[in-house]
Amino acid sequence: MSRTPLALLIGFIGLLLYLGAVLWLGDYVQQLHWAVQVPFYVAAGIAWAFPTRALILWAARVRR
Repeated sequence: MSRTPLALLIGFIGLLLYLGAVLWLGDYVQQLHWAVQVPFYVAAGIAWAFPTRALILWAARVRR
């Protein structure tokens, strides 16, 4: 199997799991003070980019 379809499958499933976890935690964070909510949502909004970037770079790497 080529890396691109595999990366697409892994990325799609991973982002769905990440979204589910953030939504589940967000229910609890929503009840807290805004000073706790802001860092949570900022971190949750940025954290997905790092593993996604690594996955994209891995999929685009040229095999020798």
